[in-house]
Amino acid sequence: MAHATGLILSSSSRFARLGYSSRFLRQHANPLPVPRFRCYCSDETSPSPSVKKRVVSGVQPTGSIHLGNYLGAIKNWVTLQDTYETLFFIVDLHAITLPYDVQELRKATRDTAALYLACGVDISKASVFVQSHVRAHVELMWLLSSSTPIGWLQKMTQFKEKSRKEGGENASVSLLTYPVLMAADILLYKSDFVPVGEDQKQHLELARDLAQRVNNLYGGRKWKKLGGRGGSIFKIPEPLIPQVGARVMSLTDGLSKMSKSAPSDQSRINLLDSKDLIADKIKRCKTDSFAGLEFDNAERPECNNLLSVYQIVSGKTKEEVMEECKDMSWGTFKPLLADAVIEHLSPIQVRYEEITAEAAYLDKVLSEGADRATEIAESTIHNLKQAMGFYL
Repeated sequence: MAHATGLILSSSSRFARLGYSSRFLRQHANPLPVPRFRCYCSDETSPSPSVKKRVVSGVQPTGSIHLGNYLGAIKNWVTLQDTYETLFFIVDLHAITLPYDVQELRKATRDTAALYLACGVDISKASVFVQSHVRAHVELMWLLSSSTPIGWLQKMTQFKEKSRKEGGENASVSLLTYPVLMAADILLYKSDFVPVGEDQKQHLELARDLAQRVNNLYGGRKWKKLGGRGGSIFKIPEPLIPQVGARVMSLTDGLSKMSKSAPSDQSRINLLDSKDLIADKIKRCKTDSFAGLEFDNAERPECNNLLSVYQIVSGKTKEEVMEECKDMSWGTFKPLLADAVIEHLSPIQVRYEEITAEAAYLDKVLSEGADRATEIAESTIHNLKQAMGFYL
């Protein structure tokens, strides 16, 4: 889920380097092209004009939405909504797994929703809602938890890292179980595809494994004997890999992902930063002492990151950027990059101010989005509870 985004992958060998299992790679050996995306799918059919495939994704309302969230996730959603049925939500339940500011959560949730719309998410094509407004997320998480081996969760890399930071035994139970909630977020809506990033590959595999486990435990003839339709209860979601802009790195460390949780605001460009602040952050960002500029040099992570950002916000191809910038110094390139970022974000900031000035409009959008999501979610919950033997 989106709670982050991934990397360009053009072969199974590159997928393997990201750490996907051999079983996962075998299932996705023949990728299908999607405009501006690559999906690694076992289903070789493309979305029908009348029945679109479904995509779900979301972002946490913690801190400010930054350039990494936008270029890696939200900007790509705008493309996806033209091809797929899309549901984009604010994952506020995930935002409470670590200590947080209770006064800020409500405001951050509304601000995040407003930024979705300001960035180009079209409510005539996509459902936009708040995760906690659809109670089925939590219900499905509990139902899935009964079929989730605790060993699966203890192996999750993010749990190990975050629980260590929280002091081991002082870490909350939700830090261990939130991957089950993430699986529920995906499976609840019968998702065909999930935009996926390097830091969330384990979570998608968990969702897929859980879907298969529940299908085996309760689906097929066992479900049919209980009055259900039989067959699979859950769809097995497939990864959808953005071709560019997948992972924007920190301005202070080209080897670390741009993050809301980084202690220094200098490390990120927030979508609502002023023009002067954007220019100052780019002027002060970490670079190197090599001559010229180039993509894909492992010894120059900051260079690759900044050129990639420029490529996306300028709308140019990689080749065009390389030809334009290869002989530039950092003193010449940084103002060029700053101007391109400012120009790209300016209309988003204007639209954001318009949306937040109309509180009733945003409330209506989120309410209607939650109503639409609930229709889908209730069907999923009914099917699973019927298959699990609940008295309905």
